[in-house]
Amino acid sequence: MDPLPPRWSTLQAPDSEPDPPPITAGSSRQLPVLAALGVALLGAVVVATAVLGAAPPGSGSVSLPSGGPEALAAETEIVVEVDGAVRHPGLVRIPPGSRVADAIAAAGGYSAAVDATAVARDVHLARSVADGDRVTIPARGEPPPTSGEAGSGAPAGPIDVNTASESELDTLPGIGPVTAAKIVEARTERPFASVDDLATRRVVGPATLAKIRDLVVVH
Repeated sequence: MDPLPPRWSTLQAPDSEPDPPPITAGSSRQLPVLAALGVALLGAVVVATAVLGAAPPGSGSVSLPSGGPEALAAETEIVVEVDGAVRHPGLVRIPPGSRVADAIAAAGGYSAAVDATAVARDVHLARSVADGDRVTIPARGEPPPTSGEAGSGAPAGPIDVNTASESELDTLPGIGPVTAAKIVEARTERPFASVDDLATRRVVGPATLAKIRDLVVVH
């Protein structure tokens, strides 16, 4: 047989595909690097998720004191009654640790009727006031304050807790109407033997006793 014509020997199969490009040394070295970066990224995501999940809920919030607005107000102010020769007599709200002078200022200061001589004699401007105290400023033409009506909110002189009236006891610093009634009830059952007996019999607390120790006597 005659050999095939030369043109047939140069034809390629119609379905043949080109060979893939060879893998070079540089491309093979990039695979481990990419894998390591993927593992590192996954680890960072896991750590961040764990840290966020461990944070306590509401850790960035500011909490108010327990008890609500009333408890907050009790920590930042006290209420004192100021009457007599002031511009705006009545209840004033001042910070804890305030003094008689601060209470007078909160009531608008002295009125035109103030008796300056009596104030200098009877009112202790530097005296600390407590919640529930009363400060009375003397006016001209009024009689001098009696025991239990001193301008500093305390009696003008020591009073006998075994004989003082409830209104007189009420003027002592830290003693309100309720505690004054307790004192009268306790002495009715048995008169107090000493000033310290007020705390021993649990009529007043140690802090209140310290405030009134120099203002009361027992006869």
